[in-house]
Amino acid sequence: MSNTVIKYLLNSLYDLGIHDIFGVAGDYAFPIEDTVCNSERMRWIGNCNELNAAYAADGYARVKGVAALSTTFGVGELSAINGIAGAYAENLPIFHLVGMPASGVQNSKRLVHHTLGNGDFDVFYELGQRLACAHTILTPDNCIEETARLINTALKERRPVYIGIPSDYALMPINSPQNTSVVSPVSSVSNKENLEKAISTIIKKITHSEKICVLPGILSSRFGVDEKVQTLIDKTGLPFATMFMDKSVLSESHPQYVGMYDGQLMTPQVRNFVENSEYIIGIGAILSDFNTGCFTAKINPEQFINIMPDYVEIGDEKFTSVHMDDVITRLIEALSYKIYSIPKAQSLNNNTQFHHEKITAEYLYPKLEAFFKPNDIIFSETGTCSMGLGFALLPENAKIHNQTLWGSIGWATPASFGAAIAAPESRIILVTGEGSHQLTVQEISQFIRFGLKPIILVLNNDGYLIERLLCDYPDAYYNDLAQWNYHQLPQAFGATDWYCQKVTSTNELDEALKIASSNTSACYIEIVTDKYESSELAQKLNEFKSALYSF
Repeated sequence: MSNTVIKYLLNSLYDLGIHDIFGVAGDYAFPIEDTVCNSERMRWIGNCNELNAAYAADGYARVKGVAALSTTFGVGELSAINGIAGAYAENLPIFHLVGMPASGVQNSKRLVHHTLGNGDFDVFYELGQRLACAHTILTPDNCIEETARLINTALKERRPVYIGIPSDYALMPINSPQNTSVVSPVSSVSNKENLEKAISTIIKKITHSEKICVLPGILSSRFGVDEKVQTLIDKTGLPFATMFMDKSVLSESHPQYVGMYDGQLMTPQVRNFVENSEYIIGIGAILSDFNTGCFTAKINPEQFINIMPDYVEIGDEKFTSVHMDDVITRLIEALSYKIYSIPKAQSLNNNTQFHHEKITAEYLYPKLEAFFKPNDIIFSETGTCSMGLGFALLPENAKIHNQTLWGSIGWATPASFGAAIAAPESRIILVTGEGSHQLTVQEISQFIRFGLKPIILVLNNDGYLIERLLCDYPDAYYNDLAQWNYHQLPQAFGATDWYCQKVTSTNELDEALKIASSNTSACYIEIVTDKYESSELAQKLNEFKSALYSF
């Protein structure tokens, strides 16, 4: 068969490492879905709705680096748009394939379903452009060139791209008399002069400094430089701390790890070390509200060396067109090992004895810290559970994912599913609050459908606790929830062999985690706490909330 538009596109995505396509069936997208399902290499991952599919693609991209999502025109793509916005905010390249009405239907402006009934077929494409780093409508004439352009832009900026595919064009042969092999991505090159100036300035500043702290950020991981950053840390002996969004970007078991830095809110030992350093080297770190402890971080701009994906900022100097990968490579070559005085990262270990008592935050989070194992992939939902886990000391190479910047509740359940599809042999742990869980809970059925074995921990505190802590009227009706029997949900969704348990006391929690740790099946544990039981950070946010909502 000839190389059609959709075959060429899917082959290109496969060569990037995308072997699974998330989405929901839709008639304008049938050519995409049929080609995926008829492929011997790719797999269709049907989701419960398009928003969940976008979240699942987000989770997949966090593990594999890239992902793809297919939706139908209008109703499907708009349902997914919140998940795409989150991927844009948090630098995750998702290829959003939108099945569009046939070109003749669009040209004649027929009044067809999934439109606004006014003959306007461009409105959704125009909306999608604002949340994509590149966009196109594929045709047989532009397929090769545009596929290459969008791949290169997505990989360069690490953000979603929008690809509209009219249903008739999808199945047409590519109009190219020349080679139709997949075009390889093009690597960006740093400006040589600016790179040399940046490296020279950095080395001059830090060579004779005895107190330096590195802040490796999430963008070092998104842009694939985290392993080189680890090499830099190993080779130089430099100590490092991380901010909230950047947690576990490097292994927290590393002897040079200082701990979590959260401005004035938490960990005074880490705060003192970071803020009293002669130089602080940020590597892809974003100085957002949650990363800076509600903007309480005191980092002197004159002491901050900020290495970002395509520029370096040192004091009032900015070196543009300089790529993070090149900077880290040169620093590895130039710097040698030095012994620094490094405080030891603190765990949440709590030796207080609790027996047959209510589950408190003081008990719960150290217990979960001890429950985690090396190489775990943990998804922590926005809200009080992520704040409780933020300062847990993770074992070797365990990774925790949280949608810190975008912060859309409900994200973690389908995102953990996407991660499980990407890494089915890994231990996937989802920690979520029951309020967030209600938004996207049906995606549990997809874990069951695909035979995956997650460990799902649902914290039930009778409402939206983080909202109770932040608002002026904590007991307002809008913070209340419908009461569900959460631990019975897997059975309702079709599970027959999951371990499911509801726990209300410390000894019940201990027993459930013990079983989950050794069980070979999936596990779902509903953990019941008091209404206002929250971690120290969640309580601190209440004290500093004015910094989040005012100048």
